Amino acid sequence: MSHVHPTHEDPVARALSEGVGGPMGRRGAGHRWWTPVRVVLLVTAVCFAIGMVQKQSCFEDTWGDGQQRYSHMCYSDLPYLYTGRGMAERAWPYTDDEEVRDRYEVMEYPVGISYWAWGTAWVAQVADHLGVPDLAERAAQPADALFGRPEVQSEIRWYVVVNALGLGAVALLTAWFLSRTHRRRPWDAMTYAASPALALTALVNWDLLAVVLVAAATWAWSRDRPLLTGVLIGLGTATKLYPLFLLGGVLVVCLRDKRVRDFVVATAAAAVAWVVADLPAYLSGPEQWRVFWSFNSERGADLGSIWLVVQQASDTAISAHTINVVSWLFFGTWCLGVLVLGLRAPETPRLAQLAFLVVAGFLLVNKVYSPQYVLWLLPLAVLARPRWRDQLVWQAGEVLYFAAVWWYLGEYLAPAGGGDAGFYWVAILLRMACELYLVGVVVRDVLRPAHDPVREGGWVAPPPRLARAG
Repeated sequence: MSHVHPTHEDPVARALSEGVGGPMGRRGAGHRWWTPVRVVLLVTAVCFAIGMVQKQSCFEDTWGDGQQRYSHMCYSDLPYLYTGRGMAERAWPYTDDEEVRDRYEVMEYPVGISYWAWGTAWVAQVADHLGVPDLAERAAQPADALFGRPEVQSEIRWYVVVNALGLGAVALLTAWFLSRTHRRRPWDAMTYAASPALALTALVNWDLLAVVLVAAATWAWSRDRPLLTGVLIGLGTATKLYPLFLLGGVLVVCLRDKRVRDFVVATAAAAVAWVVADLPAYLSGPEQWRVFWSFNSERGADLGSIWLVVQQASDTAISAHTINVVSWLFFGTWCLGVLVLGLRAPETPRLAQLAFLVVAGFLLVNKVYSPQYVLWLLPLAVLARPRWRDQLVWQAGEVLYFAAVWWYLGEYLAPAGGGDAGFYWVAILLRMACELYLVGVVVRDVLRPAHDPVREGGWVAPPPRLARAG
C-alpha cells in the first residue's frame, strides 16, 4: 500500500520541496530506515526541544524574575503549582487533612493531571535528593515562602525537567497515533510535528496528557475499535473535560452508518473509564474532587475569551451565571448545528472533522482561553484538514495571541495613561477569526467531500463489522 506524499497534492508542500530537489518522483522510494513515521517522530522531537530552549531563560533563574516570564514569553504553570498546590510536600491532591488544606489550595484540574503532577513531584524529589527531603521541617514554614528557598528551587528545576521528559514522550506518542490514523497518509502528522503551537505551548501546562488520549481515540476509531475508543475518551475526560465532546462525533458517524451499538459500547466504556479514574480522588476527598467543577462554574470572564473583550470594551461586569447560561446555550446550538451538518452531508463525515467542529465551538465561547488551549484543537485540526496553508493561517492567529497574552500580563500593551490594551482585544478577535476560518474550510469539506484531501487521497472510513461479516 503506497503512501500519499504531500508534495504530490499539497501546493505549499510542493513549493517548499523545490528547495530540496522538487516533489517526490515516480522512482523515489525514500530511505529504507527513514520511514514517514520515523521522520515525523524526529521532527516532533526537534520541535519539542525548541520549545524547551524557548523556556531556558526562565529555567535558569527558576522563574524568579516576574517580568522576564512575560517579556521572554517563557511562563509555565509547573514551577508555581509545585509549591502552590503542596507538591513540594508531596501532599496528596485530594487529601482532606486540615493542616494541608489550611496551607495549600486544592488542585483545580481534573484527576488525570493531578495524579501526574503529584507523581512527577515524587520523581523530581528523588532525582534531586537521591532520597526524600525533610517534609516536617517544610510544614513549619509558610507555604508562600517555599518558592524562594534554594533547595526547593533545585527541586523545581528537576520538576520541570521530569515533566518535560514525560511530556516529550507524550508528544512523540501523539505524533505516532496521528501518523497511523490514516493508513496511506502518515505525512499528515507533519503539520503537528512541525507546529509552532506545539513548540510554544507544550510546557505551559499539562494539556498534552489529554491531547495524546484524543489522538489515541481517533486512531482507535479508525481501526474500528469502539470499546477502546470509549476507554480512551473516558480517560481523556478524566484529564480534561473536552475529550468528552468526541462522543458527539461518534454519535453522528454511528447514526449515519447505522452503528448504534458501537456508539452505546463507546459511551459505556467512556463512562466506566471515567468513573474508575476518578474513584481514588473522590473516595479520598469528595469535597476536593468537586473543586474542579465549582471552580469552573464560579469563574468569570478570563484571559483570552470573547467575554473579557466585551466586559472590558463596554466597561460592564458580566456575572459568571450570565456567562454560564449564554455560553452553554450557544454551545448547545452549535452542537445541534454540527449534528444537522453531519446527518445531511453527502457522505458520512470523518470523526476528526466532527470532533474538531464541536471542540472549536466550545472554545469560541469558553470563559477562558489559555495559550496552551490551542493544543486541544491541534490533533483534530491536523486530521480534519491536512493542508499546510490552512494550518499556517490558523496557527498564525494562535502565535499572535500567544505573544499578546504575555505582553498584556506584563503590561507592555497598556496605554501610557493606564487602562485596557486594545491590541490584546485585537489579538483575541484575530485568533477567533483564524479559528473560524479553519471551521469554515472543514464545513466546506463536509458539505463538498471532493474538497476533502483525505477522501481525495483515496482513504475511506472502515466499514462496520456487520458489513464485513456479510
